[in-house]
Amino acid sequence: MKPIESPAVAAVFNHYPVEYQKSLLAIRQLIFDTADTLSPEMIVAESLKWNQPSYSTKFGSPIRIDRFGDNKIALLFHCQTSLVGTFRAMFADLFEFSKNRAIVLDPKQKLPVKELALCIEMALTYHKK
Repeated sequence: MKPIESPAVAAVFNHYPVEYQKSLLAIRQLIFDTADTLSPEMIVAESLKWNQPSYSTKFGSPIRIDRFGDNKIALLFHCQTSLVGTFRAMFADLFEFSKNRAIVLDPKQKLPVKELALCIEMALTYHKK
């Protein structure tokens, strides 16, 4: 597990209830692992945007992760990109979506890692088209 360097980001993760924290940390690690698979030199900047952990690269569109509603979690994407529309076309039968902004997941279910990694890859390289 990649250590969290920012005390502010660590505080947000520590504030989540355990059942959400586990899934959100797994998604966080998947973001870093996916970036490393794309290029070992790819730098993923971790910060807070709107008090949500946010991950961005030089050629990508930011990904934020957070709780969603009362009992879900989400990967949130910039609403003016085509990312969520593309994900919906690819994975309509697998993911729940929130408008053109988010992939919504149940933290009690096993994460669909392979499919999420593909979505993360597309976001991390969005502007490299």
